[in-house]
Amino acid sequence: MDSYTRHQKIWRILYALTNRWICRKFNMRHEDLDLEGPVLLIPNHVSAWDPLLVAMSLRKKQVYYVASEHIFRLGPVTRLLNWLVAPIPRRKASSGADTVKACLRHLREGHSVCLFAEGEQSWDGLTQPIFPATGKLARSSGATLVTYRLEGGYLSLPRWGKGVRRGSVYGHPVHVYPPEQLRRMSPAEIDEAIQRDIAENAWERQRVRPVSYKGKRRAEGLEKALYLCPRCHQIGTLKTRGDRLFCSCGLSLRYKETGFFEPAEPFATIADWDAWQRGALKSMDKPAGELLFSDAAMTLSRIGAGHEEETLGHSELRQYADRLCCGDYTFMLAEISSMAMVQANLLLLSYREKYYQIRSEKGANLRKYLELWKEK
Repeated sequence: MDSYTRHQKIWRILYALTNRWICRKFNMRHEDLDLEGPVLLIPNHVSAWDPLLVAMSLRKKQVYYVASEHIFRLGPVTRLLNWLVAPIPRRKASSGADTVKACLRHLREGHSVCLFAEGEQSWDGLTQPIFPATGKLARSSGATLVTYRLEGGYLSLPRWGKGVRRGSVYGHPVHVYPPEQLRRMSPAEIDEAIQRDIAENAWERQRVRPVSYKGKRRAEGLEKALYLCPRCHQIGTLKTRGDRLFCSCGLSLRYKETGFFEPAEPFATIADWDAWQRGALKSMDKPAGELLFSDAAMTLSRIGAGHEEETLGHSELRQYADRLCCGDYTFMLAEISSMAMVQANLLLLSYREKYYQIRSEKGANLRKYLELWKEK
């Protein structure tokens, strides 16, 4: 039996075993995708469970998922995943050229591929910009492009959160673009169509049709997404417990089952708060040579071409206006060619043609480092 035939059989078995459980766990409704031939499937990206949630619509269609490179460093787990479903590795904070080649190879061999073109899960409940080369990939693949949207997934399992909050999730194909239609479109037009189709705003949806997402520790972990207090303007002072978000300055808010804050001032939603803090971080004074912020308990590693991980040290992570320092290693911001995050505790960066990972061992907020680098 060749590997593709094995993957198709395993897909049918896994679907039969997981469908009812996942749909019950997330209170999920879904529409099936029933298309012949190779498909490039592009959904929005709202949670770590998205591959499984999207799979609920794929009872008749086995696909190869593009997955973050870090899952290829899990030893026996990686070997099992490769045998079962053979995910396509994507190095975050890198060009992604090898990933594009692997996707094209699968599609031209008649296989289907699922690509989360935003690259990262949403932090704030809003769909992020897709990779600019996505339209070019879709057009040159010769496959049918299908856009797909998950609604309610962000509030069910936010990237920063702990545990599933049971509310309502709906997954469905949005639009089908046959190869002949894609050939009449420019890559930019395809990018625009994908961005429009997968766009999701969790807060607009909740305002129109509120759904309760029940969980005992709803607010816990929010300090991984929100790093700047709107009252005292201090970085790293926010804490959470149960359904409360608070600061040492006296700020105290309740994160409701609908996802909105109570009281609704200074911000009603995570998206509003996040937009403000990113603007505030950008405009803050950054004196040369002065420490801006830092976090303890970090592990720095270098990642090799074969997914091997070499630990370089355990130390504090320090951010200056022009550089990022971890132990004896200094990364000049101007020479970091790319930076990204995986989940909520891994910061990845490409520096002078080498690939590094910084892991927070105690749940520090790493977003502020990423956002400051984006300003360079």
